[in-house]
Amino acid sequence: MAIPKAEKEWGERASAFLKAEMKKADVTYAELAKRLKKHGLKETEAGITMKLKRGTFAATFFLACIAAMELEGVLLDDI
Repeated sequence: MAIPKAEKEWGERASAFLKAEMKKADVTYAELAKRLKKHGLKETEAGITMKLKRGTFAATFFLACIAAMELEGVLLDDI
């Protein structure tokens, strides 16, 4: 089943946002995996890499990443 165009675009934008925030914070995929574990998510470096590459992940993963990177908030204009 193909992902609708708008949904794909939102996924790509969310993925790009997380990657940019990781770069700003100097957080690697391995470090993010460790931080997510503290928030109750069992993610591997490879799993995170693939999710961000595909741009398909649950909102819970997105929110946990924001919490793990200790971001204070997200503006939709930034995504």
